[in-house]
This record gives sequence, C-alpha cells and structure tokens, in this order.
Amino acid sequence: MARISINGVGVDYELLGDPGAPPVAITPGGRFPMDTPGIRELGQALAAGGKRVLLWDRPNTGGSDISFDGPSESELCGITLTKLIRELDLGPTTLAAGSAGSRVSLIAASRDPEIVSSLVLWWISGGLIGLITLANYYCADSALAASKGGMEAVAALPGWAEQIRRNPKNRDIILAQEPKAFIEKMESWASFYLPTAESPVPGMTPADFAKLRMPVLLFQNGESDLSHTRATSQWVHRLIPHAEMKDPPWGADEWNHRSGTVNAEGRPNLFAGWPAMAPAILEFTRR
Repeated sequence: MARISINGVGVDYELLGDPGAPPVAITPGGRFPMDTPGIRELGQALAAGGKRVLLWDRPNTGGSDISFDGPSESELCGITLTKLIRELDLGPTTLAAGSAGSRVSLIAASRDPEIVSSLVLWWISGGLIGLITLANYYCADSALAASKGGMEAVAALPGWAEQIRRNPKNRDIILAQEPKAFIEKMESWASFYLPTAESPVPGMTPADFAKLRMPVLLFQNGESDLSHTRATSQWVHRLIPHAEMKDPPWGADEWNHRSGTVNAEGRPNLFAGWPAMAPAILEFTRR
C-alpha cells in the first residue's frame, strides 16, 4: 500500500498488475475501504486479465485523511480520483464502480473527461428513499452529534471509528472543526442528496451527462432495490443514450441479500459478488 497527498489530503492506494497495462480504477460504495471483501478480488481478476488496477481509499474512508472540503463529499472524492490518476501518470483510465462509487465516478468523468477512457457502473444510487437515506447516512449522525456534544462527540461516533483507528490523525482533523461551521457543512452536504426533477444522480446535471462521450457500460439496478432503483439506472441510460445497458451477473435481489451481512471475519459482505463483474469489464474494455 502506498500514500500520496492530493490537494493536501493524504490518500492511501495500491496498484495491481503490470505497469503500462490498460488502467482500471475501482471505487467501492459507502464509506468502505479498498480492503473490504470483494474489492481486491475484483482487482486481482482484472489484473490477471491484463489490466493495471488502481485500488484506493477515498477521502473519509479507510486509512485516507478525513476532509470536509468541497461542495459535497461525492464531488470531493470525484475530483480527488482524477487528480490521483494524473499524479500516478496512469493515463486515460476506465472507472469501474458501484453504489457511491458510481456517483463519484460519474462526477469524476464529467469534470475531467479527458482522463477517463470508459465507464463501467452498477448499483447507481437513486430514488426518493435511497437519496434521503444517503443524506442521513453521510451527514445527519455527525451533525446531530456535533449539536449535542461538540466535535468530541463526532469523533466518538462508530461511523468514524475505523478511519481514526487506521489513521489517528483523523481524530485531530475532526476535533479541529468548529461545531457551528461543521453543522452548516453537514447541512450543505445533506442538501446535495435532495432529489431533483432534472437528474437521477446527485451532483450530475443533464449538461454533465452530455460530457460523457467515452464508452459507457451500465448494469441494470435490481427491481427490489430501494437504494439503487431500477428507474435510476434507466434514467441514467436515457441521459447517456450511447451507453450499453445489460443485466448484472447476479440476481435482482443482490443488494437486499448482501445488505447487512458479514463474512466469517465479521467484515461487511456487501461487495462479495463484485468479482463476478471482471469478465464483463474485461470484455467491454477490450473492444
């Protein structure tokens, strides 16, 4: 594992496969780190198929630094991703991602399309309940803790425990925030997830989607998935009409099946099925 500073934020990353091979960057969902089960396995399968694979911890995940800069957390991560690719001199890179990672990758590709060779996306977050849940997941707990107990209470939240354990500097970053300004930031970041009539994906306007002229492969969201609704993936497809849409290599209830499960080591098992994406990613990027 290596570490680099991007805009003053320390980012942990790892590269798999042969230097000079066509690059693919994998971005998981939630605030889950790159060593969550399923992520490395997908990376290894792609590397075995001839790819140079970038695994990384976004700001606020794993061992990377916590940061509250940026108009939203997703935009902070999207900009960090393209700058990371450029700093590592990987060249135009395929962005392969699911859930929050798909949102980050869409934002990254729309802000810096020249560094993105293609997009492969699944579990695109959306829908009224799904987006309201994200505002609560990413912002509400921290804002409420700050209002009741200041930044010490925020640093004590379970949602930041792993980041502080892996990178003790992160506790200092949290404690350095002024509570009132922090609450305002969380309210601003929460408003990012409010559904709109013009776009299914927070941070993306129709004009942003129009910038995505690279090849795009979309996997249909599950019918029973309220976090990543089928209507969301269909709407994204309408906004990227040249994109290829296909069914994922798992059942329609994959998210509901995986959500809340853990493996034998007690670690989240959300992404255990992701290695099954490797054949489709390899086939699509070889065209």
